[in-house]
Amino acid sequence: MRNTLLLIILCCFLTSCDSVEKQHFFGTTQGSYYSITYFDNQNRNFAHEFDSIFKEIENTLSLWDENSIIRKVNRNDTAVVLNQIFIDNFNYAMRAAELSEGYFDPTIGPLVSAWGFHFKEGMTMTPEIIDSLRQLVGYKKVKIEEGRVVKENPNMTLDFNAVAQGYTTDMIGEFLLSKDVDNFLVDVGGEIMAKGNKPNGDFWKVGIEKPAENKDDERIVQEIVELKDRSIVTSGNYRKYVEQDGKRYSHSLNPMTGYPSENNLLSATIICDNTAWADCLASICMLVGMEKAVEIIETQDNVEAFFIYEENGEVFTMYN
Repeated sequence: MRNTLLLIILCCFLTSCDSVEKQHFFGTTQGSYYSITYFDNQNRNFAHEFDSIFKEIENTLSLWDENSIIRKVNRNDTAVVLNQIFIDNFNYAMRAAELSEGYFDPTIGPLVSAWGFHFKEGMTMTPEIIDSLRQLVGYKKVKIEEGRVVKENPNMTLDFNAVAQGYTTDMIGEFLLSKDVDNFLVDVGGEIMAKGNKPNGDFWKVGIEKPAENKDDERIVQEIVELKDRSIVTSGNYRKYVEQDGKRYSHSLNPMTGYPSENNLLSATIICDNTAWADCLASICMLVGMEKAVEIIETQDNVEAFFIYEENGEVFTMYN
């Protein structure tokens, strides 16, 4: 799954002086990390429930598990039964594809794999290879009909990596709310939902990472955001890329060309009420570039954006 660690949790979690104790869980899921912190009057431990949610999502959306629902769909297994998790992620992806006019495309998997952004080393890309793979890309060529995925070309595949971690964050958050836990911070691979406050009344604080020159550079905070009852997701091109013939290519691929997107946007941070949709919007912004990103965000209700971009060799920020 996509691993974009561009948000840094800054809050120091305090243990209250009364009976409300901090519960904190940390581990790995979907090829990345998760961190769940909440305050509960009953001091309940939901570790088992969290694991069940993670497992259900991985069993549905993992591209690494050959028995997952999405892998079965991709290899045209006629016996596969779609569940609500798959349908939800499909709908988010299609909504994002329509909004972005095809720049966001859940069928881009063949190109992503060929460039080396999945689980195997990429091939040396040529115009001929790219043109061939582009025939397998196009969100309008796939749909769900009577509970089945229908593809114009059986070799087409789906990839919900740009939605799944945000969706997972939402599922964990919805579970906690269903248990009347109202003060928590859920972070799955950098896709974050904040509800309520810390026991001392402070908002949750999250740092937006300063763009780095190389993927292994030290993480430095560029901006600090205070959150309450909101979700935040950052997408950027400076931590995830491949190099071919001495040139660096970002992981944001343009489905229309088959090549990585090239624009002056270094990172896009989205703040809204839904983590899965914030995940989609952040990816869209990185694909379409600064000017179009601003236009798209202005069409969205109750959505804020923080952009870091480069112009004439200098780095600037913009809040929208």
